Amino acid sequence: MAQTCYRHPDRETGVSCSSCGRPICPDCMTPTPVGMRCPECASQRTKVVRNPGGAPQAGFWGSPATYVLIAINVAVYLIEIAHGSGGLSGMSTQAIYDLGGLYGPAVAEGDWFRLVTSGFVHVSLVHIGFNMLLLFFLGRLLEPALGTPRFLALYFASLLAGSFGVMLLDPNAVTAGASGAVFGLAGATFVIARGRGMDAIAGQIGFLIVFNLVFTFAGHNVSAGGHLGGLVGGTLCALAIVAGERGMLGSNHRVAEYVVMVAVAVISFVGAIAVA
Repeated sequence: MAQTCYRHPDRETGVSCSSCGRPICPDCMTPTPVGMRCPECASQRTKVVRNPGGAPQAGFWGSPATYVLIAINVAVYLIEIAHGSGGLSGMSTQAIYDLGGLYGPAVAEGDWFRLVTSGFVHVSLVHIGFNMLLLFFLGRLLEPALGTPRFLALYFASLLAGSFGVMLLDPNAVTAGASGAVFGLAGATFVIARGRGMDAIAGQIGFLIVFNLVFTFAGHNVSAGGHLGGLVGGTLCALAIVAGERGMLGSNHRVAEYVVMVAVAVISFVGAIAVA
């Protein structure tokens, strides 16, 4: 049986306060470094009750998909190093291609898997370090607020949207990185924070997005298509989530939210193949 918010009994939720364990809906959530808290616990700065009655924990159990995604990216990067073409300072173009990097002509010839695998391949230690830092920060904010299934749907829709952006703007370059998915998470965090009245968080994320967009267009060898595509994809998914939480998608809003996120992913996947 689905649990309902303790302050709004008519609203189903899969999120509980990380302090007291009571179920809370999006309107009652306050993000903190240790997860979502209810209004009462958010106002308390003293005693924190850890994991009462099986409540979601901070760390891995608060955002498991975030940690698993980081682990997969790191594991792939270690494989890149073991591949022997490059090193910590930077991988060769051939190594990136061999390990699943995105390349338009290869996608056109049937290597559709590159639209996904490219999101787990990185060019250098700085590249993966920066992406994983942002994934850690954004994932620990967003995953507890959405629940792991919606978070993963958002992540992969953003990743595919980023690949579509690359195919549109720069299909003949070998590109790689989780940046498209991370930009999608950033855009989604901004939209959802604004939708839930968390203007301070929205302002911080907005600044982060603008800063990274400036770096995208000012830097060299940076995939503008991947970043912009991921940002658009994540934003579209987040708009559906906010609309669902506001009752604009009907009583089965959760299903409608998934439909939109799957649609973003499918359109991006098919579109990328079509223009490759």
